[in-house]
Amino acid sequence: MKLSLSRLLLCLLVICVAPLSAATLSARDIMQQVNDRDDGDYGISDLRQILIDKSGHKRIREIRSYTRDQGKDEQRILFFKSPADVRDTGLLTYDYDESGRDDDQWLYLPALNKSKRIASSDKSSSFMGSDLNFSDMTRRDLDQYNFRLIKEADVKGHKTWLIESIPRTRAERDNSGYKKELLFVRQDNFIVVRAVQWTSEGNRIKYMEVKELEKIDGIWVRTRIQVVTKKGKKMQHKTVLEFNNVRFNQDLPDDTWSQRRLSQGL
Repeated sequence: MKLSLSRLLLCLLVICVAPLSAATLSARDIMQQVNDRDDGDYGISDLRQILIDKSGHKRIREIRSYTRDQGKDEQRILFFKSPADVRDTGLLTYDYDESGRDDDQWLYLPALNKSKRIASSDKSSSFMGSDLNFSDMTRRDLDQYNFRLIKEADVKGHKTWLIESIPRTRAERDNSGYKKELLFVRQDNFIVVRAVQWTSEGNRIKYMEVKELEKIDGIWVRTRIQVVTKKGKKMQHKTVLEFNNVRFNQDLPDDTWSQRRLSQGL
């Protein structure tokens, strides 16, 4: 009897201290996991940006990107390599984890030989004519949103949570550029693999889909992403992002992510 009782007490203890299962996660818990997932450190990648207008005409741009973690903050700098009309254009982003603190972004335009800080009111605007806003280049401040878990859904054979995200304030809606988002989060790796986004102006809807997802050095990386902007049923524009030569744990100097480095270009 003593042995049986001991085993019973041990089982109860294990149950009490066991971590939360996926079934007990709230929508906010899931989105926190999305923000906190391991996305690599001191990374370098080459990026192809394909812009497609409603007539099917394409423009192709080549980009080099550098990323690192600074504690819970993230820093990214990217430079356009080609074509010639955008070469050495750069974007520096300081993505802060602290709730309520605005992320910092600077855009360098070589034609003006000047870096411009992106104001909060401008972060809803298109990044270099693509279907991405400047706000899409940073993580959401979760305290500024209401999240609701709608249901579980299958996406390409993988279980996902379907989560509704709505800004709590008009200011956040205007800054992000979206009044509502539906996010499909894969349950095995906490990556948003599909999203539907309603723009705060212009009655447009964006459809984001991860077309290719790879594990590189143990890190899940979205290597091909498509974003389509529609008005009604008509496509207005499409952006395809292709990531190549993704590498982590690179030996990069600290001033890689500085405003001075931004103005130097490639």
